[in-house]
Amino acid sequence: MVEKFDLLSFGQRHPKRMHRNLPTSVLYEKIITSREGQLAHLGPVVVRTGHYAELPPRDRFIVREPVSEKKISWSKEKNALSENQFNTLFRRLMSYMNDKEVYVQDCLVGGVPQHRIPIRVVTETAWHSLFARNMLYQIQDLKALDSFSPEFTILHVPGFNAVPEQDGTSSSAFVLVHLGMRLLLIGGSSYAGELRQAVFTITDYLMPETVFCMRCAANVGKEGDVAIFLGREETGKTTLATDPERRLIGDHAHGWCEEGLFNLEWGCYAKIFNISKQDQPYIYECTRRFGTVLENASMDMDTRRVDLSDGSLTENIRGIYPISHIPFAIREGMFGHPRNMFLLTCDAMGVLPPIARLTPEQAVYAFLSAYTSKPSQGESGEYEPQVMFSVVFGDTLLSQPAHVYGKRLMEKILKHNINCWLVNTGWSGEDCTKGERIKIEHSRALIRAAISGALSEAAFETDPVFQFEIPKTCPNEAVPAGILNPRLCAADPGEYEMRAVRLVAEFLKNFKQFEDMVPEEMRSMLSQIISVDDTMDLEDFGFMM
Repeated sequence: MVEKFDLLSFGQRHPKRMHRNLPTSVLYEKIITSREGQLAHLGPVVVRTGHYAELPPRDRFIVREPVSEKKISWSKEKNALSENQFNTLFRRLMSYMNDKEVYVQDCLVGGVPQHRIPIRVVTETAWHSLFARNMLYQIQDLKALDSFSPEFTILHVPGFNAVPEQDGTSSSAFVLVHLGMRLLLIGGSSYAGELRQAVFTITDYLMPETVFCMRCAANVGKEGDVAIFLGREETGKTTLATDPERRLIGDHAHGWCEEGLFNLEWGCYAKIFNISKQDQPYIYECTRRFGTVLENASMDMDTRRVDLSDGSLTENIRGIYPISHIPFAIREGMFGHPRNMFLLTCDAMGVLPPIARLTPEQAVYAFLSAYTSKPSQGESGEYEPQVMFSVVFGDTLLSQPAHVYGKRLMEKILKHNINCWLVNTGWSGEDCTKGERIKIEHSRALIRAAISGALSEAAFETDPVFQFEIPKTCPNEAVPAGILNPRLCAADPGEYEMRAVRLVAEFLKNFKQFEDMVPEEMRSMLSQIISVDDTMDLEDFGFMM
């Protein structure tokens, strides 16, 4: 039987010095004296992640060994690594760690005692240790720390690179999960988001089947009504969930059990490029506080003021801060079952409406597709929409097939009678090359109207292709009626239809991946979601199914 990773023996044989559970102020000192980052105006620390952003699915592997063979539902989407390959890489990594200083944070995942998972995060750098301290629940009882025994260990070593030809990886960067050793390795990448992805991956494995782990933001109203926001990056889920009229539960990962919803994380990890003090005042203030880590932000070295509008280094500028930085956040606890679920997309094609009401089947379809898009510069130098899909807002390391998560979501929606909405925070009517992005205040107004129930009282019209319902007006005229239906506000109706057909083709093409894995009853149900006129030949438009 494979033994769990032993930190004690690891510390005796390898690191030069092991720093355990250092507080924020001491980690600041280590970051600065080790030249890992710099102190900015008002107290945040600025760091760099190098040339990597989030690793692609091809760099994520599960080690094939007796435990994973039983636990994992293997498919072609999951990358496997043999035990021999893992052992070879692991031995070299251990040699690399000789005479290195390492930082350890013993943390908890889960905001309620009955569903807490102890996780140990071992990092090569102090700033990644601060990231872990900000993101996960801290243990305040020193006696509990002395007897801490983790269920899983994350070893994060960005300075170590794999050799693909020898190790079986796709590149020098990697994420490797060994379920038997209860160990997850990250190497070759300093991007802190990999640590967050790792925690969610581990949580998805370890939580009991009664807990549905979801990537979503969540908030709660004065009456205890919970709303959840699902969406990929840059769709606005953190921004829209951070609403001063409601209390923030969390911005990324939650557990949904029989008792209700609870946060899995202590902190927030927000994209802050071009953040507006007017539109996002609370997140903006978090970028100016002690304890916050700013990834890849530009800074004037004379004044030490950061410029969040400078994307010359990268537009993937992030802020990592504890949820306690948000004055109306709730730090822990069990909350009720959601009354409203918002599936967010940023539609750069300008086809989808600012908001639409979904049936449970349409919500599951949107959940499985996880569509979004963004402006992308082509070879000609001109910008055009880049269409992107993922699987249940997750990645290839999810332990179960996608349809299992879709079925669980359908059961939750039907059991708790949840109102489901599609929210487009991108462009509507015109694509990203012509129109303007939907204003944040309009998205907020529509979401507030949906949560209050007022929007449900409005008159709706059914979209002829996507079949969802679009409101004709917004209560209190908070949003101009003229922007609610993209078909009606497009300058050229014929050109709009072309874009709509193209997006339909992309949805149908993406959904083909589920044909062989989704049970017949679900496949039959979901195949009826999008309706295309029988007289419309998609191939005439150049879109092969």
